[in-house]
Amino acid sequence: MLEIKNLEDVTGLKQPRRIMKYVLIYCTSGSLSLKVDENSYRLSGGQVITITSGQIHHITKSTKAKGLILEFSLDFFVKNDNDIELIFQNGLFCHFAMNEVIAVDKSVIEPQLNSIREEMLKQPYQYLISVHSRIELVLVEINRAKLNRGDEIWKPEALFLKFLEAVRNNFENNYSLAEYAGILRTTEIKLNQLSKLHTGKTAQHVIYGLITSEAKRLLTYGYLSVKEVAYKLGFADPFYFSNFFKKQTKLSPKLYKEKFAL
Repeated sequence: MLEIKNLEDVTGLKQPRRIMKYVLIYCTSGSLSLKVDENSYRLSGGQVITITSGQIHHITKSTKAKGLILEFSLDFFVKNDNDIELIFQNGLFCHFAMNEVIAVDKSVIEPQLNSIREEMLKQPYQYLISVHSRIELVLVEINRAKLNRGDEIWKPEALFLKFLEAVRNNFENNYSLAEYAGILRTTEIKLNQLSKLHTGKTAQHVIYGLITSEAKRLLTYGYLSVKEVAYKLGFADPFYFSNFFKKQTKLSPKLYKEKFAL
C-alpha cells in the first residue's frame, strides 16, 4: 500500500524490478544513474524522478547517493477524481514513458518526506490521513517546480486516466475499445474525444501504444519467448503479434529482443 525507505538502504534497486506502485525517488546528496524502461537518467542532490506503476527500473550507478524512496499504490492514494488527476497532472506520473528529472525546493520536499517516514514509523492516530495529505503537498510542489521552469500546464480528466489504468490492467484480455467503454460506463465517442484532446491520437492508438510499451518491457527484461509475450498480451496468434509489434516499432519482436534484452 505505502512504503518509504532510505535510498542507500534499498539493495533491491540494483537489479531491474517492477512493482505495481507509484514510485518517487528523491536524491538529497551525491548522485545516481538509473534506467527506467528503455531510458537512462541521472539524479543529483535536490532532484526527483517519478516512476509510473508497472515501469521497470533499477539503479545502474551510485556515487554516495543518499535520499528517500516513496512508493504508494493507486488504491491507497486515490479517494476521488481530484486525487487521480493530481497523480497525472503535468505528466507527473506518465503512462507514455516520459519520465524526467525535476529539480525541486529541498526546504519543502525534504520535511514532508521525513514527516511521512515518521508517521509511518510511529503510526499515530489517523496517520494515514496525514500521510495522504503530505503526499499531496509533495506532488503539488513538484508540479510547481515544473511550472516554474516553464512547463505548460497539462491537466487530464479523470476518465481518461481511468481508461489508461483499465488498459494496463487488462492486457491479457485483449479488450476492444467498446469493451473498455462498457467497463468505464462511457462511450467510444467520449474516449476518442479525450484521447484526441490529451494525446492527439485516437483511443485505439492509445491502446496500441500501451500494448507496445508493455511488450518492450517483457521482451527486454523477462525470460519469455516472443510467443509467450504474445499470449501474455492477449494475442491468440504470435504471428499477428509480430506483425503488430513491427508496425509499431519498425523492428520484429525477435530482433528487438536480441538488441535490447538484458
